[in-house]
Amino acid sequence: MEGGQPVKSPGTGLILTGGGARAAYQVGVLLAVAKLSSNPRRNPFPILCGTSAGAINAASIACVADDFGKAVGILADVWRNMRAGDIYRADAIGIGASVARWLSMLVAGWLVRNPPRSLLDNSPLRELLVRHLDFSGIERSIANGALHAVSITASGYESGESLSFFQAHPSAHPWRRVKRLGIRAPLAVEHLLASSAIPFIFPPTRIHREYFGDGSMRQLTPISPAVHLGAERILVVGANQANEAFDRQKVEFHPSFAQIAGHALSSIFLDGLAVDIERMQRINETLSAIPPEIRAASDIPLRLIKTLVISPSERLERIAAEHAGALPAPVKAMLTGIGAMNRQGGALTSYLLFEQPFTRTLIDLGYADTMARDTEVGDFLGL
Repeated sequence: MEGGQPVKSPGTGLILTGGGARAAYQVGVLLAVAKLSSNPRRNPFPILCGTSAGAINAASIACVADDFGKAVGILADVWRNMRAGDIYRADAIGIGASVARWLSMLVAGWLVRNPPRSLLDNSPLRELLVRHLDFSGIERSIANGALHAVSITASGYESGESLSFFQAHPSAHPWRRVKRLGIRAPLAVEHLLASSAIPFIFPPTRIHREYFGDGSMRQLTPISPAVHLGAERILVVGANQANEAFDRQKVEFHPSFAQIAGHALSSIFLDGLAVDIERMQRINETLSAIPPEIRAASDIPLRLIKTLVISPSERLERIAAEHAGALPAPVKAMLTGIGAMNRQGGALTSYLLFEQPFTRTLIDLGYADTMARDTEVGDFLGL
């Protein structure tokens, strides 16, 4: 809202991707956007779409969308004071119990009646969400015009479909495409737990009749929820350094379990977004080459979508390797055993490093990267 008046247009969307602790970078970007705005209370993103940890950030903004600056400030305070124990059981008993269950299953699986559902217990995350989020604020913000829609995406383990649960103005409609659909639903903690349930790391969450896991899985088109909800311009906040280029080097040692796991998670969290952005750019180029009158006469069901991508200027796995020592001792012991406490295992560590030194560094990086493009961002968002 701006002085009690609704935002001008519901056409600007924000895409917040997954990435575990990497999502702290998004908070820095949002802090910079609030700083650049002439009226920090006005929500510049009437359409909010989040996946995995990005879903938590999107929902946090949506709950206080009628005061964007306040919403971002609350979110930043949580991330700046983050501890691993706020997200998952990081104490010796919690980690020891998890390791014991996995060892029991591997050694004598046929005797184990209740096999482990995940590597880590994320019950502290539920408590954190319940403590900080007032979901009634979403409907309030929709009613007063500060918010048009908020979408949370999760992946169904039984159906294999990517579901975007959305709460929105009545003018927004559900959608169905191949292996992905949008469903109107009042959002709650369960949707965030499902969307952020990193495979193998955190347990699936049941919503109605199906169990769901991290929304980044099988999400072939991360930008599409914002488009379906009416976005005409979209700010995308990535979790990986843009245009990364690596020199192939001779490797003497077999990759560790942590390196392989980190590679697998990166393919889930990062690759789909890059492909979808490239696809959208090609569609825009094609549509731009067709005169508007011909597009109108042909009734082409496509429209130009302006996008701006902000992504880290540094490799987050390297930053994670520098701050891995901040993890609680039981977590470090577990990660050391699978090779995650060195530079090669930094990718896996970066998803679990919910500790102040890492999250604060990422917030500062996100803020600096955005402010370095202040004119571009300000013009794109009309700030």
